[in-house]
Amino acid sequence: MKRASLVGVSTTTFFYMLCGCVGYAAFGNDAPGNFLTGFGFYEPFWLIDLANVCIAVHLVGAYQVFCQPIFQFVESQSAKRWPDNKFITGEYKIPVPCCGEFSINFLRLVWRTSYVVVTAVVAMIFPFFNDFLGLIGAASFWPLTVYFPIEMHIAQKKIPKFSFTWTWLKILSWACFVVSIVAAAGSVQGLITSLKDFKPFQAP
Repeated sequence: MKRASLVGVSTTTFFYMLCGCVGYAAFGNDAPGNFLTGFGFYEPFWLIDLANVCIAVHLVGAYQVFCQPIFQFVESQSAKRWPDNKFITGEYKIPVPCCGEFSINFLRLVWRTSYVVVTAVVAMIFPFFNDFLGLIGAASFWPLTVYFPIEMHIAQKKIPKFSFTWTWLKILSWACFVVSIVAAAGSVQGLITSLKDFKPFQAP
């Protein structure tokens, strides 16, 4: 996991910084949110389609990572509060040919489906994809990617306070915190600008 996290975070940071810095250097505030179609060019179509498939795969995985804790929290709290409710705690086995048995829980089925439908409808009502994504990314970047991993590393390795390594890790953490604050401020400013000519279920 250490190597996977290093490669994943490094690759993501490199491409995000590349798109952000090069895009701003070339186009300033007029840089489009989508570099592939933001200029009005949709050729070659196969490249655009391939890029959209890659984005869909990336977002499906990210959606699962961020949603699983929410799903688990609601389901575990519901099971604790109503332990005798078969709708909440009942597990029903359904045989699937060539795959064995598939376990179904009605709370899981209804709750997770409803959550996905509601979030999809909200996303269509407020189609500020780039600004919302930027705000969510800015809010989650520092605590999930920087702060907690650094604190866990310090605790695991028992790094003494005010040592050279401890100091530089804290500087890195605070620098990333400032970056997250600035990114969140930019996303909020973009949302405010988009709301000026907002129409439900229509792309800005």
